[in-house]
Amino acid sequence: MPDPDPGPAPLPTDAALDAARDLAPEAAPITGEPLPLGVEPTRTGHPAVDAALARLEALDGVPTEAHVAVYEDVHQRLTDTLAALDRDDPLGSTARNDP
Repeated sequence: MPDPDPGPAPLPTDAALDAARDLAPEAAPITGEPLPLGVEPTRTGHPAVDAALARLEALDGVPTEAHVAVYEDVHQRLTDTLAALDRDDPLGSTARNDP
């Protein structure tokens, strides 16, 4: 018999919040609001890949629930870019395996 739904995760205890503050004392107070990560993707030099990765920059400060749609879009763009590489290969995919 499956376990009943445990419900939402418990809120962090004061000790857990203190420990988090000790690890990152310069961080903003824990308010429940999303904080920007301030991470910029490394440019690859491939325009289609760079455009897809640039979409990730839109996630800074956005609630986690909204990330899924952006991740799916980036994944699809990267998948399409990889597929296009195979279609555009003038030597054919088997030529890459030759010594």
